[in-house]
Order: sequence, then structure tokens, then C-alpha cells
Amino acid sequence: MQVTLFNGVSIDEQLKSFLPRFTDYHSPKMYQYALDMLFAGTHDKKRVITVVENGERKTFEPVSYANRNELLYYKVINENTGYVKINNSLGNDNLIGEFDKALDSLISNKNLILDLTETPSGGNSTVARAIMGRFVNKVLPYQIHEFDEKDYDTKRHWVEYVSPRKKIYKGNVYILVGHWTGSMGEGIAIGFDALDSATVIGTPMAGLLGAISNFRLTETKIGFQFPTERLYHINGIPREDFIPKILCKNIEETLEKAREVAF
Repeated sequence: MQVTLFNGVSIDEQLKSFLPRFTDYHSPKMYQYALDMLFAGTHDKKRVITVVENGERKTFEPVSYANRNELLYYKVINENTGYVKINNSLGNDNLIGEFDKALDSLISNKNLILDLTETPSGGNSTVARAIMGRFVNKVLPYQIHEFDEKDYDTKRHWVEYVSPRKKIYKGNVYILVGHWTGSMGEGIAIGFDALDSATVIGTPMAGLLGAISNFRLTETKIGFQFPTERLYHINGIPREDFIPKILCKNIEETLEKAREVAF
């Protein structure tokens, strides 16, 4: 398969705007970066990719899950396995009800795959605890918090817990993660690992350094964020150092492992 056009324009011509200008020599890594940037597209336009395969011209229009209106997507893969994909909505409290509906419809499946590979924007712990609460039968710890009280040279240190809610899923659970699993998505992954109720599959996650706080510059009113609270797995390792139990090289290998689970 050869890619010939992106949004109706030749590839080579469009790569120029992404290649570095400080050198006349462009390495394969530079071209790969430029290709990645081009095919990522922009928020205001749909992507149209034209290819030639076995002499036949074909056109594809990839779907961006980040821009989908639905909070999640779910389906039955086969008689044994259900699948739920969270569409970057872990900060939306309405996800709780939608997740309950999805899980209730899949509750009889032996295996459940929960896909968190596209949750870069994080979320809140209420949604996270609501999701994890469907998989435990007693109150259990899922992550550790640590906050510096610099004015007093003290540390605030506490453990956060998950409580059971509604009908509990009792089958095998597999959590898919990747480089775009960020913040609360990472918290859910280490939480499931700590609860010992699921197997985490994927690449290292985004590695965000704890919980963030919001600030604003006094003169320009420009807002900014940075981490102010460290987060840890129940076993004591920093969240950003967590490695999935089944470690994969890329998203393709992650999805292949998920297919092995399903079939």
C-alpha cells in the first residue's frame, strides 16, 4: 500500500512545513516526525487519505475518537468477551451512568476489555472510583497521595479507597493503556492493578507527575497548571513509574494482545 495524497494534496509538498529549517540534510527520523505531524491532521478539518493498493486507488477518512460526541463505545466481541472504550471523557460525571449501562449489558461475559488508550485529558476521581467500584466486593485502597505543606515543613499523606457499587462484575478484566493514557486514566490503571482485579496491557503511559493545580498570572490573567501532589501505587512506586503487567512495544501490539484475550 502506497500513500499518495493527504487531503487531496501530494505528500512530499506538505512535508516541507514540518521539516526542520536549520539544515539541508533531513534524516529518516526527521521525515518520520513530519509524516506523523501531517497525518495527525488539524482540529478544523477531516482527514482524507488516498492510497494505491495492488494497483487500485482507495480513499480513507479516519475517525478521531477524541472528537466523538459519545462518552464511550462498547460492543460484544464474541460470546465470551465484551469491550468498552472510554472516549477521553473521564472528567465528565455523565460517564458514570453511561458506563453502568454498558457494563450491565456485558455483565454475563467471561472477559471484559476496558480500553483507556485515548484518555489524554485526565478526569476526576469520582468517575474513576465509580468505574472501579463495579469490580470490587469490599472497600479497598487504590492509590496513595502525598502533598507538601511547605509553610510548615510537613507532608500530608493519605490513601484513597474504592467502595463497591451496584452489581459487581466477576469475570476476567483487561485494561488497555498507552502513551495517551494520562492523569486519571493512569490512576485507574494503577488502581485496577492495586485492587488485583484486572490485568493491565500496553505500553508505558503518559507518565504525568501527579495531580495538578490551576494557577493564573496576575497581570495577563493567563492560566497555567503544574503538578503539586505526588501520586503512588499502593505498593509505593510513583504512578509515573508504573509498567503494565503485559508490556507492549506499541499500540498495534497492545491490540494484538487484546485480540488474544478475546479469542
